[in-house]
Amino acid sequence: MEFHKGRLVDHIHLQVCDLAKSKAFYEAVLQPLGKTLSMSTEHFFIADELFVSQAQKDFSSIHLAFQASDQAQVEAFYQAALANGGTDNGAPGERHYHPGYYAAYARDPDGNNIEAVFHGPAERSAEGVVFTTP
Repeated sequence: MEFHKGRLVDHIHLQVCDLAKSKAFYEAVLQPLGKTLSMSTEHFFIADELFVSQAQKDFSSIHLAFQASDQAQVEAFYQAALANGGTDNGAPGERHYHPGYYAAYARDPDGNNIEAVFHGPAERSAEGVVFTTP
């Protein structure tokens, strides 16, 4: 059996009600896995894919970003989201995160922030990782 990892999800952003409590939780559960926080500022990061920050409301929500191959895919994602029950949360366009970051955002029917992002021209070390199990 094969599992292909690293081809769809670009990053996940959790907004939590108690940042200090969540930071302690993630530090504890990552330790047995041999992982640590990769960066800690007013937010914290686990590897490069999981970003955790303080929720601005009294509930938590998820931000899920999908990888896109080009700007056209970002635009198609945005149009599909709006046509299928999503609501606008940021039209396709360049963002300030790094040069070439082109993204669009939509709220899914439950209010979660869903993104498609193209990071611009780049050379990948691999398309993804394949895990093969016996």
